[in-house]
Amino acid sequence: MSKKITVMFPGQGSQYVGMGKEFYDNFPQAREVFTRADDVLGYKLSQILFSGPEEEVNSTKVCQPGILVTSMAILAAMRASGFEGDDLGPTLGLSLGEYSALVFAEALTFEDAVRLTANRGAYMQECSDKHPSGMLSLIGADEEKAQAVCDAAAGAGVIGIANLNSPGQVVVSGANAALAKASSVAKEHGIRRAIPLKVAGAFHSELMADAAERLTKDLADVQISTPKIPVVSNVTALPTQDPEVIRTNLSLQVKNSVLFQKSIEGLLESGLGQFLEPGPSKVLCGLLSKISKETQTFSVDTPSDAEKFGAICTRSE
Repeated sequence: MSKKITVMFPGQGSQYVGMGKEFYDNFPQAREVFTRADDVLGYKLSQILFSGPEEEVNSTKVCQPGILVTSMAILAAMRASGFEGDDLGPTLGLSLGEYSALVFAEALTFEDAVRLTANRGAYMQECSDKHPSGMLSLIGADEEKAQAVCDAAAGAGVIGIANLNSPGQVVVSGANAALAKASSVAKEHGIRRAIPLKVAGAFHSELMADAAERLTKDLADVQISTPKIPVVSNVTALPTQDPEVIRTNLSLQVKNSVLFQKSIEGLLESGLGQFLEPGPSKVLCGLLSKISKETQTFSVDTPSDAEKFGAICTRSE
């Protein structure tokens, strides 16, 4: 197994009130990251993230830039404590987390990523307001079973596979009527449970087409540089360093399936096995434990997590 570390970044759903505050309070480098984001957005994102209310932190337009900024602040603090990141595999993120990965790989500037994720969140919220919709986690499903459920429910409205996260966990996305039908027929297709997710709408579905179109225009005006390390696309599950491929895939990503499990399996097949998740809630490390028992995972959500990771790296040198 390669000793290279793959840095991976969480997406929407990992947010919580207070995320990143310990780093803000204890590391001037992290504080600067939050301050830069506040300046870009023209409002105190940091204050909302640290103090709530929870409803606002969970809103799509706040949590998307908020999670990105928190991940970048954690990395800034880790670098100040000696994390070099010299021996790196390709980087990746889950949905929104792909923007964090692109900042980490120096393909997007931090400021551009903050603007893009804020706009992305606002566009997705507007689509959700326009189309009553949501997402449903199918526990015990694989891609074939999830597709069979979608086919059975398609007569009630738009529905499709949104996330292939890990073995036994597939998320479908669509109109409320179609999701209700999917939930009612899930057990007939071997699904143990169908759990509605607390999200604003049908992310990663055709109901996000307007958001994808608007985001495409924003992306056309942003410089995307050749990343220093390959970035794995959610849309293809393949690493790339081509700026125009990245631009196209970011546009498609809003309405296409997120191939997280396939992305991780591809990295494992290439010999990678160590993964670092800087960001709130430690969601991705949980998914990795279901994808492979052979991986070595490190979550950094607090300064004490960062200290433990630093100690492990020092011992392994």
